[in-house]
Amino acid sequence: MGQGTFVEYREGGTDCEAYVTWDSRSDARRPCVLLAHAWDGLNAPMREKAEELAALGYVCFALDVYGKGVRGGVADDNSRLMAPFMADRALLRRRLVAGFEAALRHPLVDADRVAIIGYCFGGLCALDLARSAVPGLKAAVSFHGVLKPPRLEPQAPISAKVLILHGWEDPTGPSPDVLAVARELTEAGADWQLHAHGHAMHAFTYPGLHNPQAGLQYHPAAARRSWAAMRTFLDEVFEPAPR
Repeated sequence: MGQGTFVEYREGGTDCEAYVTWDSRSDARRPCVLLAHAWDGLNAPMREKAEELAALGYVCFALDVYGKGVRGGVADDNSRLMAPFMADRALLRRRLVAGFEAALRHPLVDADRVAIIGYCFGGLCALDLARSAVPGLKAAVSFHGVLKPPRLEPQAPISAKVLILHGWEDPTGPSPDVLAVARELTEAGADWQLHAHGHAMHAFTYPGLHNPQAGLQYHPAAARRSWAAMRTFLDEVFEPAPR
């Protein structure tokens, strides 16, 4: 019963095209979950994930970080697409904030209940939007994301609640980075949680992935547990305030 559409927005001189989906059986305003894509861009697997989130009762606004029509291959090395944003985290922040502001303009979005989740590169995006301290963002969830801070300026207080879902054997998030992000979030005053899944590698939520030599491996238990943790977390974040 989902309804999906593409929505254009701009950041600077770049046209972006989000995929937006929701349960069309109701026209009521509802919480919004921004979805930040992995390094291959807003491809079919991310749109399918958006549909899963819409089925939970959210408006899912799947961000387009790279720009309209810029997509990589799901099984390809997409470093060339991701690298400019890793090298220029200020650009990444602007692109994320533009997507957040576009989501707020959607008529079905409850602007007081907006969160972001992301996978791999998108996990970094989720953390970076929280780090931006943009007003109104309630929460950020990172699935096996890169953890390194942007180091743009002294970190402002982080008001968004943060959930990091991390594979302990993930080579993109070694132990020093895990300890550093915990320290960073603590010093920024964030309400944060870190769930470390034992024996899980990078991209542990991706069915069929099997490349342990590169630190890439589907882990069904970690995938199931992390999704359940996200649902519990968002239920708490979006719970209506008592009157």
